[in-house]
Formats: sequence, C-alpha cells, structure tokens
Amino acid sequence: MTAPWLKDNDIRLLINGNDYYSRVFDSIRRARQRVLIETFIICDDVVGRALRQVLMDASQRGVRIDVTVDGYGTADLPLHFIEPMTSAGVHLHVFDPQPRWMGMRTNLFRRLHRKLVVIDGRRAFVGGLNYCADHLDESGPKAKQDYAVEVTGPVVAQVQSCCLRLLNEQASNQTSALDGHSPGRAWARLLDRDNHHHTDAIEDQYLAALRTARFRVMIANAYFFPGYRLLRELCNAARRGVQVTLILQGQPDMRWVRTFSRLLYNYLLRDGVRIFEYCRRPLHGKVALVDDEWSTVGSSNLDPLSLALNLEANLFICDGAFNKQLRDHLHELIDHHCKRITLERMIRGYWWRAPLIFLCFHCIRHFPKIAGWLPAHKQYLHPVAPRASHVDCREGNH
Repeated sequence: MTAPWLKDNDIRLLINGNDYYSRVFDSIRRARQRVLIETFIICDDVVGRALRQVLMDASQRGVRIDVTVDGYGTADLPLHFIEPMTSAGVHLHVFDPQPRWMGMRTNLFRRLHRKLVVIDGRRAFVGGLNYCADHLDESGPKAKQDYAVEVTGPVVAQVQSCCLRLLNEQASNQTSALDGHSPGRAWARLLDRDNHHHTDAIEDQYLAALRTARFRVMIANAYFFPGYRLLRELCNAARRGVQVTLILQGQPDMRWVRTFSRLLYNYLLRDGVRIFEYCRRPLHGKVALVDDEWSTVGSSNLDPLSLALNLEANLFICDGAFNKQLRDHLHELIDHHCKRITLERMIRGYWWRAPLIFLCFHCIRHFPKIAGWLPAHKQYLHPVAPRASHVDCREGNH
C-alpha cells in the first residue's frame, strides 16, 4: 500500500555534510529509546568515526541502535572500526553481502541505497548523504553538493515503518511521532522503491507531478539517465509552456556520468528544456520542485539503478515555504556556479553521437524489461556479531 499524504509536519532543509551531520549527531546524543539508521556507505574517516562514537555513547546509556549498511557500498569497513561499535552494543546489519570474484565486488545490482535516520520515533532525516568526509566543506573542490531534510510530525511514522520493515519488525510498540509534537504546516509522504511491492512508486510520483505542472519544474540530480516515460513528460511539460530546468553534473565524480547524460541533451533541448551543469564541485543531490508547492528530497537518482533496481526512499513535500527555500537555493547555484548548455553547442559533433543516441533511447525505453534479466539473488540482512574473530562486510552466511 502506498503511503498517504500526512499533514502537520515540520520540515527543515539541510544543505551539505556540515549542516547534516551536526543535526544528526546532536539528535542521536539526545536519543532516549531507539535509533534506526540506513545508509549506503560508512567510511573509516573523520565522519564515520564521529558517527561511531555518538552511536556507542548512546548504546552505552541504554538506547537501542540498529545500523544497516549496504554490502556493496560498505564492503571494506575494517574490523578495527566495526568491533568497538558492536562490542558497545550497536546492532550492525549488512544488506546482501556477497563474496568477491577475482577481488571484484559482484553484488552491483539491487542495492540498499536509502539514507534514513529515525530518532525515538519522533524525528527523522531523509536525504542523499552517506557518512563520509567527502561531504564536508573542508574537502575543498572535491566536496559533494548534497541535500537532506530533518522532519518532525506524523510522517516520521512512515520513515520508521520503512526502516522496521527491512528489519522484519512491526512499529506497534514504537513511540508515536505525535507525542509532544507541535503541529507544523507541511504535507508530506515517504515513498520507498523496492523490488517487490513498490517498484515504480518514486518514478510514478515524479510523473504525476510533471503531468500537472503549470509553470515551473526544477530538478537537480546527480546521475541523470531517466527512463523513457520521464523524458517524455519533461519534454511534454516544456512544450506546453512550463519552464523546465535541469541542474546536472558539470564536474562529475565519475566521468561516465556526464557522458551518458549528454546523450540526452539534444532531445531535451530541442523541446525547450533548460540544462545547466553545476561546476563548483561534484553534484550528489537528488532534489526537485514543481510550481510553488511540490518538492522532493531523497536518495533516488533519475537513472536505471535507482528507478529500476535499488532500494530508495524520497520524502515528497507539499509546502510553499519549503518549495521557495529550495527554489531560491537552486537559483543561487545557477547564477553563481553553473554553465548553461545550449542546443547550438550540442549540435557540434552530433554526427558521431547520433548512433549512440539512437541506441540510448531504445535502451531506456526497454530498460524495465531488461532489468528483469539482471542477477536477482535473494536479498537479506547479515547481522555482524560483537567480538567476532573475523568480520567482513563482503561475505555472510545464508
């Protein structure tokens, strides 16, 4: 069942790691009952060690801690990082660990890519940030541009239920998100994408918003290679007079990202979609807004992995004030740190890209069917035991 829209939520936009980590760590320090965390990556660096310390401190004062990491993204977390945490009582779970083949990770598809935090059932964080130092401003030009939201109100129960389903738990005994809560003004809903019941939930919400857009669409997305339906609705919106603006990577953390995205530029530009490449630092965000009310922040890229394979979670928000805050920020990026891509520029060299573009469109048109051919190993959580003689996130006993 798709999560309904819930009213009376307070939602705070968090920009980049310095803002996000301080709020998450302070909330964990104030936790009294339970902390739930899901993330793709934890690194053994200044951010990962700071997270470990606040989790250990919370566990030692009696807070139940459950941390779930992905078996591909967090494949190399060392024993000297893990053992003190699990010995302090932190419950660490690894999502779908698999053995390596010739030293290479084999479990690329159907990853746990969500980034969720729930504190005592009363406060939640939803976004795109992993626990790594490359999200900090101190990392300089390599620091990633990213976003999250801090949430209180009824929608926290949806975030909590999402986390507990992965742990095969029920939410009935958890603290209510309404206890002691002052009503906010935002409507919100959490939608998660999985490979069983909600395979298209996030994409369908995007499609519905694009079809009803009246005058403005803005999307800032790190890995942009969407399915045919999304591309078509973006162009349809632009043709009927909606100002459609895309902010994509101009200084990518992986070069192939921009190469694939640029195969779509001609198609979008010809119908009037505006495209800007963000050049200050790698863009890792996954945010969007439509008109003056609708917004989304979460973990889902607009690419085949996120839309057809990975476990993802986005918070969808209906609130004018939040929409304006995000919109003002994105306009600031465009004004100061982006270069605009024109159709005239992309036509140059079109002759050699044309065959690739043709193949590209046929690929994305049929990708949902193609995705069904990819390895569909059983997904499970592997608990990491405290004081284990050997801990390796890459392997687990079925």
